[in-house]
Amino acid sequence: MLIAIDHGNKLIKTVHHTPFTSGLVESEVAPFGEDALRYQGKYYTLSKKRIPYHRDKTEDERFFILTLFAIAYEIEAMGEYSNSVMRVQLAVGLPPAHYGAQHRAFTDYFAGRGAVRFEFHKKVYAIYIEKVMCFPQSYAAALTVLRSISASPKSMIIDIGGLTVDYLRMQHGAGDLSVCDSLENGVIVLYNRIRSRVNAELDILLEESEIDAILQGHTENMSEAVVELVRRQAQAFVNDLFSTLRERGIELKSGIIVFAGGGSVLLRRQIEASGKTGRMVLIEDVRANARGYEMLYQLSQEGR
Repeated sequence: MLIAIDHGNKLIKTVHHTPFTSGLVESEVAPFGEDALRYQGKYYTLSKKRIPYHRDKTEDERFFILTLFAIAYEIEAMGEYSNSVMRVQLAVGLPPAHYGAQHRAFTDYFAGRGAVRFEFHKKVYAIYIEKVMCFPQSYAAALTVLRSISASPKSMIIDIGGLTVDYLRMQHGAGDLSVCDSLENGVIVLYNRIRSRVNAELDILLEESEIDAILQGHTENMSEAVVELVRRQAQAFVNDLFSTLRERGIELKSGIIVFAGGGSVLLRRQIEASGKTGRMVLIEDVRANARGYEMLYQLSQEGR
């Protein structure tokens, strides 16, 4: 079965399951509850506290464990569980600017492990990852709205993620890798900036989930001072990001600007209020990259 996974620094996204935080807790003994995954004699549960940023996600086994969670969730969602070894094809991705240097190591990270056995939700899983393909994120997300941009001589994909902001120019729907990069300036940077300012000015320790709630318009039980400071910092963050892109020669007032990623959805109000973009398309589905990986994998097999 084909399973597409977007390994974000903030969230793990798949096609059929609700995104979950890229965080893990490891234990030698079985923890309370039924959401523990047992692998190689250890127990793992998901955490709302994300793993610190890893430019290279193959440095340790944590993103592989998160992948096992994602695979199990997808198998459950698709109703494809079997007591025998389940053969899996993985479609994954990397930022366009990192793709050339890292895609081989990233595919090798998942492949060549033989039959992988683990337990989850009182079931014993045995999976064999028989093939892995890696694709450029952002381009993958753009495929989900290709009809909207294929006629345009220039469109710019801006994918605001956890720690990176990726941009990629497209011409008539084809990616132009000569104009792409990944800036380490995603929403995690914004979170840290906001938390520092709120702590310094108001003596309050905000959680990232509280910042998300404010930016999504859920301000119940929040003081006006906190709400105002969070919104002001978010607007400054977006304005600074667009100024940085402008310095790199990225024109946002011509062509079609496609915003993707959870950060774009979270900062939609600030993006619209900036007045620095022309025609804008917002991909509201935070799972768009995963859907794009699935599409690209299927297209690659059709040509065989």
